[in-house]
Amino acid sequence: MMALCGVSMAAVYNAGESASWTSMGQVDYREWAANKNFHVGDTLVFNYNNQFHNVKQVTQQGFESCNATSPITTYTNGSDTVTLEKHGHFYFICGYPGHCQAGQKIDISVLPATSNLSPARPPTQSSLSSASSLSLSVPSILLSWAFGGLPAFFLSGFRY
Repeated sequence: MMALCGVSMAAVYNAGESASWTSMGQVDYREWAANKNFHVGDTLVFNYNNQFHNVKQVTQQGFESCNATSPITTYTNGSDTVTLEKHGHFYFICGYPGHCQAGQKIDISVLPATSNLSPARPPTQSSLSSASSLSLSVPSILLSWAFGGLPAFFLSGFRY
Protein backbone atom coordinates (compact mmCIF):
# COMPACT_ATOMS: atom_id res chain seq x y z
CA MET A 1 0.00 0.00 0.00
CA MET A 2 1.35 3.45 -0.86
CA ALA A 3 -0.01 6.83 0.22
CA LEU A 4 0.98 10.31 -0.86
CA CYS A 5 1.19 13.24 1.49
CA GLY A 6 1.47 16.90 0.52
CA VAL A 7 0.08 19.59 -1.74
CA SER A 8 1.12 20.90 -5.13
CA MET A 9 0.49 24.55 -5.93
CA ALA A 10 0.32 25.77 -9.51
CA ALA A 11 1.70 29.21 -10.32
CA VAL A 12 0.15 31.91 -12.47
CA TYR A 13 2.50 33.93 -14.69
CA ASN A 14 1.57 37.16 -16.43
CA ALA A 15 3.47 37.10 -19.74
CA GLY A 16 5.74 40.14 -19.72
CA GLU A 17 4.75 41.06 -16.15
CA SER A 18 3.45 44.65 -15.95
CA ALA A 19 4.33 45.44 -19.59
CA SER A 20 2.10 42.54 -20.66
CA TRP A 21 2.10 41.08 -24.18
CA THR A 22 3.44 43.84 -26.43
CA SER A 23 5.76 44.52 -29.35
CA MET A 24 6.91 47.88 -28.05
CA GLY A 25 10.32 46.49 -27.04
CA GLN A 26 9.74 46.95 -23.32
CA VAL A 27 10.10 43.25 -22.57
CA ASP A 28 12.77 40.76 -23.51
CA TYR A 29 10.51 37.69 -23.46
CA ARG A 30 13.45 35.31 -23.83
CA GLU A 31 15.01 36.73 -20.66
CA TRP A 32 11.65 36.86 -18.90
CA ALA A 33 11.00 33.15 -19.58
CA ALA A 34 14.57 32.14 -18.70
CA ASN A 35 14.10 33.53 -15.18
CA LYS A 36 11.05 31.35 -14.48
CA ASN A 37 10.57 27.70 -13.61
CA PHE A 38 7.39 26.66 -15.39
CA HIS A 39 5.77 23.38 -14.35
CA VAL A 40 2.88 21.28 -15.57
CA GLY A 41 -0.30 22.83 -14.18
CA ASP A 42 1.01 26.40 -14.16
CA THR A 43 -0.93 29.08 -16.02
CA LEU A 44 0.21 31.79 -18.42
CA VAL A 45 -1.90 34.92 -18.74
CA PHE A 46 -1.54 37.07 -21.85
CA ASN A 47 -2.96 40.58 -21.45
CA TYR A 48 -2.89 42.80 -24.54
CA ASN A 49 -4.84 45.20 -26.72
CA ASN A 50 -6.62 42.85 -29.13
CA GLN A 51 -6.90 45.58 -31.77
CA PHE A 52 -3.12 45.39 -32.24
CA HIS A 53 -2.04 41.96 -30.96
CA ASN A 54 -3.00 38.32 -30.63
CA VAL A 55 -1.38 35.18 -29.27
CA LYS A 56 -0.70 32.19 -31.48
CA GLN A 57 0.67 28.93 -30.16
CA VAL A 58 2.92 27.55 -32.88
CA THR A 59 5.40 24.78 -33.51
CA GLN A 60 9.11 25.25 -32.91
CA GLN A 61 9.56 25.83 -36.64
CA GLY A 62 6.80 28.46 -36.66
CA PHE A 63 8.42 30.10 -33.65
CA GLU A 64 11.89 30.21 -35.16
CA SER A 65 10.65 31.56 -38.51
CA CYS A 66 7.92 33.80 -37.03
CA ASN A 67 5.39 32.02 -39.21
CA ALA A 68 1.85 32.35 -37.85
CA THR A 69 0.00 30.87 -40.84
CA SER A 70 -0.60 27.41 -39.29
CA PRO A 71 -0.99 27.95 -35.55
CA ILE A 72 -1.82 25.18 -33.11
CA THR A 73 -4.18 27.59 -31.32
CA THR A 74 -5.06 31.27 -31.72
CA TYR A 75 -6.12 33.54 -28.85
CA THR A 76 -7.71 36.91 -29.57
CA ASN A 77 -9.73 38.19 -26.61
CA GLY A 78 -7.01 40.35 -25.02
CA SER A 79 -6.93 38.48 -21.72
CA ASP A 80 -6.09 34.89 -22.50
CA THR A 81 -5.27 32.16 -20.03
CA VAL A 82 -3.25 29.13 -21.07
CA THR A 83 -2.76 26.20 -18.71
CA LEU A 84 0.50 24.34 -19.29
CA GLU A 85 -0.84 20.81 -19.35
CA LYS A 86 2.26 18.81 -20.23
CA HIS A 87 6.02 19.10 -19.98
CA GLY A 88 8.06 20.23 -22.96
CA HIS A 89 8.17 23.46 -24.96
CA PHE A 90 5.25 25.76 -25.69
CA TYR A 91 5.88 28.39 -28.35
CA PHE A 92 3.83 31.58 -28.58
CA ILE A 93 4.09 34.47 -31.03
CA CYS A 94 2.07 37.52 -31.97
CA GLY A 95 0.62 36.94 -35.43
CA TYR A 96 0.42 40.59 -36.46
CA PRO A 97 2.94 41.47 -39.20
CA GLY A 98 6.36 42.39 -37.85
CA HIS A 99 5.55 41.83 -34.17
CA CYS A 100 7.23 38.43 -33.83
CA GLN A 101 10.28 39.71 -35.71
CA ALA A 102 10.37 42.64 -33.24
CA GLY A 103 10.61 40.15 -30.35
CA GLN A 104 6.98 39.49 -29.42
CA LYS A 105 7.48 35.77 -29.07
CA ILE A 106 8.07 33.49 -26.14
CA ASP A 107 9.38 29.94 -25.69
CA ILE A 108 8.09 28.40 -22.47
CA SER A 109 10.00 25.35 -21.27
CA VAL A 110 7.71 23.37 -18.98
CA LEU A 111 9.10 20.94 -16.40
CA PRO A 112 7.12 18.03 -14.96
CA ALA A 113 4.76 18.97 -12.14
CA THR A 114 6.41 19.52 -8.80
CA SER A 115 5.06 19.00 -5.37
CA ASN A 116 6.20 18.09 -1.96
CA LEU A 117 4.43 14.79 -2.39
CA SER A 118 6.44 11.90 -1.09
CA PRO A 119 5.36 8.30 -1.01
CA ALA A 120 4.68 7.06 2.49
CA ARG A 121 6.50 3.89 3.39
CA PRO A 122 4.35 0.78 3.47
CA PRO A 123 3.89 -0.64 6.95
CA THR A 124 6.19 -3.46 7.98
CA GLN A 125 5.03 -6.59 9.78
CA SER A 126 6.63 -5.41 13.06
CA SER A 127 4.93 -2.00 12.88
CA LEU A 128 1.58 -3.70 12.20
CA SER A 129 1.92 -6.00 15.21
CA SER A 130 2.99 -3.07 17.45
CA ALA A 131 0.03 -1.04 16.27
CA SER A 132 -2.43 -3.86 16.93
CA SER A 133 -1.20 -4.31 20.51
CA LEU A 134 -1.76 -0.60 21.14
CA SER A 135 -5.22 -0.66 19.64
CA LEU A 136 -6.73 -2.22 22.77
CA SER A 137 -5.67 0.52 25.20
CA VAL A 138 -5.56 3.67 23.09
CA PRO A 139 -9.24 3.87 22.13
CA SER A 140 -10.49 3.62 25.73
CA ILE A 141 -8.11 6.40 26.86
CA LEU A 142 -9.11 8.59 23.89
CA LEU A 143 -12.81 8.02 24.49
CA SER A 144 -12.41 8.78 28.16
CA TRP A 145 -10.51 11.99 27.38
CA ALA A 146 -13.06 13.02 24.73
CA PHE A 147 -15.96 12.61 27.17
CA GLY A 148 -14.70 14.56 30.13
CA GLY A 149 -11.07 13.89 30.80
CA LEU A 150 -8.91 11.02 31.94
CA PRO A 151 -10.19 8.56 34.50
CA ALA A 152 -9.53 9.52 38.13
CA PHE A 153 -6.95 6.76 38.66
CA PHE A 154 -4.67 8.44 36.05
CA LEU A 155 -4.95 11.79 37.80
CA SER A 156 -4.68 10.67 41.44
CA GLY A 157 -1.95 8.10 41.07
CA PHE A 158 -4.26 5.58 42.70
CA ARG A 159 -3.15 1.96 42.25
CA TYR A 160 -5.52 -0.96 41.83
